[in-house]
Amino acid sequence: MKSIFTKTSLLPFLFIVLLLSGCQSAYYSTMEKFGVHKRDIMADRVSEAKESQEEAKEQFASALERFNSVIKYDGGTLEEKYKKLQAELDESEDKAEAVHKRIAGVEDVSQALFDEWEEELEQYSSASLRESSKQSLSKTKKQYKKLISAMKKAESKIEPVLRPLRDQVLYLKHNLNARAISSLQSELRSMESDVALLIRDMEAAIKEADAFIQTIEE
Repeated sequence: MKSIFTKTSLLPFLFIVLLLSGCQSAYYSTMEKFGVHKRDIMADRVSEAKESQEEAKEQFASALERFNSVIKYDGGTLEEKYKKLQAELDESEDKAEAVHKRIAGVEDVSQALFDEWEEELEQYSSASLRESSKQSLSKTKKQYKKLISAMKKAESKIEPVLRPLRDQVLYLKHNLNARAISSLQSELRSMESDVALLIRDMEAAIKEADAFIQTIEE
């Protein structure tokens, strides 16, 4: 999907100014003047949220693989293994924050879009066109509810994975020996289960994002 950022060379500058101001209403108003409507922004943000969840899914699978390799310690430098696991944790934290921000962005623009849509229903002089638009709004809201529910469900699975990973990395930081590695063996099965649930829900959310984008672009 093409980003709305490419529609005019002036948009990048406007994005920076308006986003720094923290005023979303001013942002939407200015974008409207350049022919970029809330519907366009919403589709773009859903696409970005989908991408962030795809990246998070891959990252947590990578973190599990790294943890597994540490648990199956068969010699080598434990310090190096710890550093690699710490790097995986840091990257996982970044991906988790990206998912959170993208979902928040979707929620913000969706509320602005639906409020505007509701208000504009009263502007129709044609009863049939008003009813058609109302039905379209209802359909979009229904699809959006499924989307945001799936995204938040997937997001809720992130912390249960991060929490033990943080503990394990912290523990290894002060216990870099084979016995400490062995003591974490019991955590592996639980973490595998949590990551599997996270990936399952991420994939469901990604599927809902695809369906929503198709709906809103019709």
